Amino acid sequence: MRARGLVAAVRDAGGIGRRATFAKRGHSQRTIDAAVAAGLLHVVRRVWIAVPSADPYLVAAARAGVVLSCVTRARRLGLWVESDAAAMHVAAHPHAGRVAVAEDVRVHRAVPVIARDPAALEDPIENALAIICACQPFEAALASVESALNKSLVSKPSLLRLPFAPGVRQIIEAANPYSDSGLETYIVPRLAWMRLRIVPQAWIAGHRVDFLIGMRLVLQIDGGHHVGRQRASDSAHDALLRHMGYHVIRVGYIQVAEDWPGVQALIMQAVAQGLHLAETWSEAARV
Repeated sequence: MRARGLVAAVRDAGGIGRRATFAKRGHSQRTIDAAVAAGLLHVVRRVWIAVPSADPYLVAAARAGVVLSCVTRARRLGLWVESDAAAMHVAAHPHAGRVAVAEDVRVHRAVPVIARDPAALEDPIENALAIICACQPFEAALASVESALNKSLVSKPSLLRLPFAPGVRQIIEAANPYSDSGLETYIVPRLAWMRLRIVPQAWIAGHRVDFLIGMRLVLQIDGGHHVGRQRASDSAHDALLRHMGYHVIRVGYIQVAEDWPGVQALIMQAVAQGLHLAETWSEAARV
């Protein structure tokens, strides 16, 4: 009976935890040993105990003496990360000895900005974002930070109060919480050279558009959810925008991710024709 109570406590704690944690909660060493002997729990690196169905990522972190961090932590939080960032990323103490992990696991040894709880197997989000900013290319890192802001997992003012390195701080200062996807994050930096007003998530005619460039040029980026009713709704809104004098450019995920020069060319051509200007529609109507 006591062993099953311990198992329930471990399961409620996420499926894995330190022996000392449960001992402090009143579960004796004898109870822990009995649960292990019965196969209800198993021991990980002597310090941890876990249920058989425990998250394999957490078990692997406990076995290696690290915490899940960087893009791995971000992905588990539902944040946007580069699609090719598939390798497992973990963090270890800067002065830790050799960490026994698989060859494809990336180990980060940066000094954390938020102290790591010894009983935790996942890095605080602030630490994970700092490592992402140092590990990933600028656009990918910016997209992950903006995704965290968009989901209200962190706030920009609170991040800027932390002692980040200058390179990390630069990315955080450039971030805004309005991008709905990582690809949207790419747009403003890539078009900054055009020196045009670019408003993300602008509200026009009862709906948000991904970007309003200048006064009348709308850029929409379709993700995988733009099918069925969503596509029909988008098409109807596009028609309304055109009727109101806006020029709409709608592109897909693959175009932005794999053919950015083509997307940029469409925008440049529209700007060259003055389709981003408020006067364009009224002048055309007089012809």
